[in-house]
This record gives sequence, C-alpha cells and structure tokens, in this order.
Amino acid sequence: MIIDFVWRMALRIGYPLARVWWHLRRPTHQGALVAIYVGQSLLLVKASYRTAWNLPGGSVHPGETPEAAAQREMEEEIGLSSYTLLPVGSVCGAWDGRRDRVHFFELHLERLPELRIDNREIVAAHLATPEELHGFGLTAPVAAYLSGELCR
Repeated sequence: MIIDFVWRMALRIGYPLARVWWHLRRPTHQGALVAIYVGQSLLLVKASYRTAWNLPGGSVHPGETPEAAAQREMEEEIGLSSYTLLPVGSVCGAWDGRRDRVHFFELHLERLPELRIDNREIVAAHLATPEELHGFGLTAPVAAYLSGELCR
C-alpha cells in the first residue's frame, strides 16, 4: 500500500536525523525488548530503517514501566498481546549517540502464533535457530543480551 511506503520512507529519513540529534545532545534513553523463544529458536525482527536485526520492542515512554512498554511494543510491532513476560535484566551502553539502558524480557512459547507485521516499522520476522544467530547482524543491545552482558 502507498501509506505503508510513505511510513517506511519517513522512518528511513527520520531515524538518521534522530541519530545526528542524539550524537549532538547525548540524551539518556530507556528501552524495552522482548526475547521470544520457541524452543531454542529466537524471534528476530527487521525494522525498515535499520540494517541490523532486533527483538520486538522500543522506547519506554515517560511514566511508563519497562514491562508496559515491552507489552505495548510487542502488540504494535508484531500483534502479540496478553502474554506474561519474564524480566531478565538490562544492558547498558552508548548506542546511536544515546546513553541507553535496555530492559529485557523473555517469553517462552511452544509454538509461534500468527504474527501481524505492520509493514511500516517492522518489515520482516525470522525465527532463528541458535546456529543461525551467528550469521545475523544484530543490534548492539541484542548482542549484549545474548552474550550475558547485563548491567546493574
């Protein structure tokens, strides 16, 4: 659809501009990501504005808990809602010009339900086996989570 194309273009233009702003301002940021496991496989999502694969999730809004943000983003990006998420810790770093704390949650499923990809922000999803994960370009927070680099 044309509206999906317009959204993807706006995100592809807006994200690099935001990164420039973040490099100038060095803001602090909090995010929340959900590691969805089906057996040992991990669900990865591809954003229209990034080259690296990520987990479903995004920014924690002011006044919002990390768990509420994780639930909201999971619903917005892939259409999953009403699941109990297990908090597993946070990773900290300076990514994309921001000082970031990313809260991680896990969801373990027996099978992957039907996903509803928005085709605007998220354009692809892949259930990656542990062996496949090494071949994927992952965002820095996801790589830190998978290597166990949790912060306090």
